[in-house]
Amino acid sequence: MSKIISIHSFRGGTGKSNVTANLAAQAALAGKRAAIVDSDIQSPGIHVLFGLDENNMQQTLNDYLHGRCPITDAAFPVGRQAGALEGVRQLADKHLWLVPSSINTGEISRVLRDGYDVNILNKGLKTLRRELQLDYLFIDTHPGLNEETLLSIGISDNMVIILRPDQQDFQGTAVTLDVARSLDVPNISLLVNKALTSKYDPNQIRAFTEGTFEAPVAGVLPLSEDMVDMGSADIFSLRYPDHPWSKELIRAAKTILGLS
Repeated sequence: MSKIISIHSFRGGTGKSNVTANLAAQAALAGKRAAIVDSDIQSPGIHVLFGLDENNMQQTLNDYLHGRCPITDAAFPVGRQAGALEGVRQLADKHLWLVPSSINTGEISRVLRDGYDVNILNKGLKTLRRELQLDYLFIDTHPGLNEETLLSIGISDNMVIILRPDQQDFQGTAVTLDVARSLDVPNISLLVNKALTSKYDPNQIRAFTEGTFEAPVAGVLPLSEDMVDMGSADIFSLRYPDHPWSKELIRAAKTILGLS
């Protein structure tokens, strides 16, 4: 049976979408059938990592939510973009789909103004799992806690909370963990991102975080100028698999996804 994995953070700027894209890419690279749903409809962006723009995205999650297409029509096979980016090219023969959200100003304004029916989203997720015969369905959530995010959390088999070693993130993560535990999410793990490992030992960060939240830490990803320099223009762990950030992400993916 496929697993729903929600990737969440209490605050923006944690690198949540980048981590989601890299985790899903590692699943596909391992031969699994995976899809990503960008449910951060208010501020979509994960499509950029796969080299997509408004011209080649065609149908989006917004079209499905507003009854303009089946959700499978909005599932873009990422391998179709294989010639565009060096990292993404490795997904040419893999089974990875992306359901992007629209970057059209009018569509974003409509969601901000009217919201959407979370039950329709839930039905769409079930359809994707069945029709695409998925092993993993990744949900890139909207930061913070709202009705749509609570749905994603509540139906998840696994939840990964991304946080930075920052006091504001620590407080928000505590709130998010309380909510996830109250919703009986079966598996919850933390992933620390943007850790200043030149100053702090990753093992110390892991031990402190696990002790603070009483939850397992799947990985401690270092703050990387190389990632910043790439500017979200590819899947970093595919393009630079031997980079320290990539090695830690791959280790975390094996833990979160149960990959060998």
